[in-house]
Amino acid sequence: MKLYEIDRKIDELLEKGFTEDCVDMETGEILVDKAVSLLDALKMEQEKKLEGIACYIKNLAADSKKIREEEKNLAERRKSLENRQKRLSDFLSAYLQDRAIYRFDSARCKISFRKSEAVEIYDEAAFMQFAQEKTDLELLRCKQPEPDKTQLSKLLKIGVEVPGTGLAEHINMQIK
Repeated sequence: MKLYEIDRKIDELLEKGFTEDCVDMETGEILVDKAVSLLDALKMEQEKKLEGIACYIKNLAADSKKIREEEKNLAERRKSLENRQKRLSDFLSAYLQDRAIYRFDSARCKISFRKSEAVEIYDEAAFMQFAQEKTDLELLRCKQPEPDKTQLSKLLKIGVEVPGTGLAEHINMQIK
């Protein structure tokens, strides 16, 4: 029986004081003892269902925690491999350039070099001054400011009124 069906039967039993299961069909008499035992049975079944759902939620939480930990472990392994790849790549590049070897071909790999350009800012203060003076050139990207909810919470808790904000109280279920 589903949880909502149990609720419906309990409500029916409490409202009428009986269900058709509690009526003697031959005499039409309401069997109070049967109604009480049925109510007890429904309450026990309801508790069993609630406990089952709560335990299932706990299992899901434990599974997601295990997966999160495994993701973390895999990310650490990936980072380690990427770092090793970078070190070896830098070593190989320096080795080949020191010996003026700019091409290497084999059956399993091919190494070559190509030129590229990248902007580097050597003096950020000088650049910022230049960028602010040249308003017709868009040299800066600005990120959209966002509220710091931790600081807002501290202000609101000490009684400072901040327009457009407030502390919301929530009721959260905990399953342990």
